[in-house]
Amino acid sequence: MQVPLYQAKADFFRMLGHPVRIRVLELLQHGPVPVRELLADIEIEPSSLSQQLAVLRRSGIVVSVREGSTVTYALAGGDVAELLRAARRILTELLDGQNVLLAELRQADASTGAVAANNRAQWP
Repeated sequence: MQVPLYQAKADFFRMLGHPVRIRVLELLQHGPVPVRELLADIEIEPSSLSQQLAVLRRSGIVVSVREGSTVTYALAGGDVAELLRAARRILTELLDGQNVLLAELRQADASTGAVAANNRAQWP
């Protein structure tokens, strides 16, 4: 039985749903990176990084190459980097919208505070 497209998409986004995996993908955007550099940048236990890299490798989103004792990871395609850029654009827009709302709330609070202070000043 074939998996519906919406389910495949949900599985894909679930696979991305771990902070370490996202960080690895961000680091790989600029080209292949040896595991030792990933460990230095992410600062987690080697076994934890290995587990997250295995998930990314099984999904086909990253590839690995072994040269002697060095294992290097790279993005399997450029679309992943574009997806991360799109996510940054979306988050920026969402946060900009929240900042506008926050400014409006602060302005409303300031106005309400001024009215309340004025009302208190009028009462003996």
